[in-house]
Amino acid sequence: MPRRATLKDIADKLGYSKNTVSLALRNSPQIPEETRLRIKQAAEEMGYQANAVVSHLMAQLRASQTPRFQAKLALINANPDRKAFSKHPTIPTYVSGCERRAQQLGYDFDRFWLYEPKMTPKRLINIFNTRNIKGLILVGLMQSSELPADYTDVWQSFACAVTGVRTRQPTLSYCCVDHHDLTLQACEKALRYGYKRPALVLDDVIDRLVERRFSAGYLVGQQLFPKKDRLPPFLKYSEASEDLNIFKEWLDDKKPDVIFTLYNSVLGWLGELDYRIPRDVGVIQLEWRKTQPEIAGMDQHNDMVGEAAVDMVISQIHNNEHGVPEYPRSTYIGSTWRNGETVVERS
Repeated sequence: MPRRATLKDIADKLGYSKNTVSLALRNSPQIPEETRLRIKQAAEEMGYQANAVVSHLMAQLRASQTPRFQAKLALINANPDRKAFSKHPTIPTYVSGCERRAQQLGYDFDRFWLYEPKMTPKRLINIFNTRNIKGLILVGLMQSSELPADYTDVWQSFACAVTGVRTRQPTLSYCCVDHHDLTLQACEKALRYGYKRPALVLDDVIDRLVERRFSAGYLVGQQLFPKKDRLPPFLKYSEASEDLNIFKEWLDDKKPDVIFTLYNSVLGWLGELDYRIPRDVGVIQLEWRKTQPEIAGMDQHNDMVGEAAVDMVISQIHNNEHGVPEYPRSTYIGSTWRNGETVVERS
């Protein structure tokens, strides 16, 4: 069997150091792109194959060291609100996960707002190139999964990932919580607590944004309960916010004994209607928050979604991948049940 080419063989042939060859094969931005391509081509021609065991050990060694600055990434606020990274109840959690993981890997972020006045796609691309930004992470899509049509050249020019939702036109690779499994778990937990008539209260816009995965998980979970106790989801949250009677009429008619929701305001509605929580009706938050540990619910771990997005983009950079992918990849993060005072054991 012929001897496999080594890093030293490639280095000797091209006149580079072993460290330069190693960095180039790992797609390090420290090595000029032209040099990386030359080294990769030579490695392929010489039949070089990385030793998986050694690569794993080196990755562990690098992880144990204090990270050094590698390159910049762009963290793009895709929400219409310029201050969403700090003011929104959910988005800052994604951001903290992105920044934590980037720092661990030796990367830094420059922040941008997608709706910055007078910004153009061409100008944004020029800024990214000037700052040697190779990868983009979009955070904050909460009303629509469509990106501005005139920014296609931006997505085509860089490694990209989206947090929270799957985009349309174009579809980029994305990371989000598993909404389907999350709601199914809520149904299973409600059953264990002894509840018999769970109901989902949600804004139809949000359910459509995640491709009906909330209501799909809920409807699957409903199969755990007798047919007579299976309630349709209440998707008129926006209308009920303007007219509480819409919610009251549904509540009086369907008589749920536990409600799944994303919104603190639903607890307020129940209080206004003289429902006692959890004595009259339980409440399970589908987005549990550390700031309200008294409310039982599902922890979506959106910070881990942010971390996964960083891993996805850096992987694309290392593999010289950019542009709208032919086969978009998705990473789903599992959720965790958190106990709280808004549910009780029922006999």
